Amino acid sequence: MDISIIIVNWNTKDLLLECLASIFETVKKMSFEVWLVDNASVDGSVESAKNKYPDINVIQNERNLGFAAANNLAFKQMKGSYALLLNTDATLIDSAAEELFNFMEANPKVGIACGQLLNTDGSKQNSIANFPSLLSLLCNETFLRILLPNKFPSKRREYNTPIEVDSCIGACMIVRKEAMDEVGIFDERYFFYLEETDWAYRMKQAGWGVFFVPLARIFHAQGKSVGKSVNKKIMFYRSRYIFFRKWQRGTYYIIYFAVFMRLIANTFLTLLGVLFTLGFKEGIKKRFIIYLQLIFWHLRGCP
Repeated sequence: MDISIIIVNWNTKDLLLECLASIFETVKKMSFEVWLVDNASVDGSVESAKNKYPDINVIQNERNLGFAAANNLAFKQMKGSYALLLNTDATLIDSAAEELFNFMEANPKVGIACGQLLNTDGSKQNSIANFPSLLSLLCNETFLRILLPNKFPSKRREYNTPIEVDSCIGACMIVRKEAMDEVGIFDERYFFYLEETDWAYRMKQAGWGVFFVPLARIFHAQGKSVGKSVNKKIMFYRSRYIFFRKWQRGTYYIIYFAVFMRLIANTFLTLLGVLFTLGFKEGIKKRFIIYLQLIFWHLRGCP
């Protein structure tokens, strides 16, 4: 088996069916299996997927285990030489899977690779993630990508050949089974966000490369698989703190303070925006409320 395609789903039936259709329409030159790991959906996702694609493998969880733990269930049963992780809000274009597979076959010391994520209008999304650091916390990442483009690669530059990166955005990435066996699978302390960044960090420590392959192109309806709420923001903050506590223990409390102070600053600036627009800008008001909820979550000890 060349590739095991793994999809984690939680109540995204329509996106899931589009994602599955893109697999069976575009993956032609490789042997593959599909693993659908469902996190206790109640929208008929599994039934619809099985009716349309009866040969897929399904793991149904009784509760939402999160992204890392759900993927790990499939990793333990997959038969492929590679795992291709695909979010339900991602759809493969033409030869995307083949491009990633061929790159991995030609570069045996690469552990993880990802392609170029695209908005539905064809414009580029950031597909590369840098390891979190005090610099990236204190400075705007867009500013860093402009000021230090070699250290912070992004969609702002045109890449015609693969480049080595810190980490990949997990919406679509291919992972070598041999590297998994050496490094281990996802750290299940991450419920959602940064699990792939932690994995890339461990891969690099073990000597495996992490690369961006620009010719592999994937549509990504960014964020639709996780939704939008304060809970999404809390999951991100919690995952970031897990990463720093794990890998930068000596400076963890400095980093925590820097994150909290930046949150306070953002809240104050958003409040000024609310006052300046007399509260008529609904988006600014919602952002301010979310910032306040995040502050209270911090004050309660980040439960």
